[in-house]
Amino acid sequence: MTQWLLLAGKEVARIGLGTNRLRNTPEHIALVREAVAAGIGVVDTAHVYTGGESEEAVGAAFSPIPDSCVLATKGGRHGAAPDVLRAQIEESLRRMQVTSIELYYLHRVDPEAPLEESLNAIREYCDSGKIRHVGLSQVGIEEIERARRVVPVAAVQNHYNLSERSFEDVVDYCAAEGIPFLPYFPLHGEGGSALAEIAEQHDATTVQITLAWLLKRSATMLPIPGTLSLEHLRENLEALEIDLTDAEFQALA
Repeated sequence: MTQWLLLAGKEVARIGLGTNRLRNTPEHIALVREAVAAGIGVVDTAHVYTGGESEEAVGAAFSPIPDSCVLATKGGRHGAAPDVLRAQIEESLRRMQVTSIELYYLHRVDPEAPLEESLNAIREYCDSGKIRHVGLSQVGIEEIERARRVVPVAAVQNHYNLSERSFEDVVDYCAAEGIPFLPYFPLHGEGGSALAEIAEQHDATTVQITLAWLLKRSATMLPIPGTLSLEHLRENLEALEIDLTDAEFQALA
């Protein structure tokens, strides 16, 4: 199993950090710095996380962004009309103290605004150099293909874990197309007794086995579990060393 993946032009470890609970405090700013020092290569935030404090904390932690890390954010969670997106992009740039966002996701497709209009607004920022790569969140294959006619799609971030499998076709599509797939809430699923047994066999935690299952599920999978604990973060990274057998994988499938 490869431990690395090319995302937004950088080779990064296949486990990242979600920051939906991150606050703009000295402790959380230090956590982000320590996460990258520990080997995290993707830090994922969003305009709406903790009322903007997550982006502010990430911005305070990175000045400048390390070459080894991709900093990603998202906009358009509660409406993605072009003017809304433009305002949120500008605010994200300011909060994160950057002149260019490495990876910017359309957080949700807006039922009131055509996908193409939302992406054209984002593409304006790509053309000006203020966004380098574009991703999509919570989308199906048809929406990905529509989006690719407007901008190159660098990543897809959907809800996916041991229990939530409604995007199996998107996982396979992304693998076939070489698009990184970053599941959010990757640890919220249930693996039952099989998960506990496999964890015991590997002298690992059930969280580590869950992450190892996701990594084996697809070569372009890159989970982004959220944590505010450096100890848990290091445990998550250790999952990169676990190779499940085909039988173990099927027992959880």
